[in-house]
Amino acid sequence: MDKEMIHHLKATIWIGKRGCTDVMIDEIKRQIKDRKVIKVKWLRNTEIDPEAIAAAAGADLINVRGRTMVLAERTSRRSR
Repeated sequence: MDKEMIHHLKATIWIGKRGCTDVMIDEIKRQIKDRKVIKVKWLRNTEIDPEAIAAAAGADLINVRGRTMVLAERTSRRSR
């Protein structure tokens, strides 16, 4: 996926003040399964680790910019 396509993606997941919960991870997994690539944004006052979220969701972390990350369906078959 090129930068132009990533730029035009709209965020479909918003992480709020509670942070990234298990329910949020399940929703990320569901959306990645349906859409293949999703954009996730989070609040300014919420600290998250994008790599940890990608690992928990079983996704590839494509890009992180500011408070926005792009996740994609995992392409390699790594065992977890």
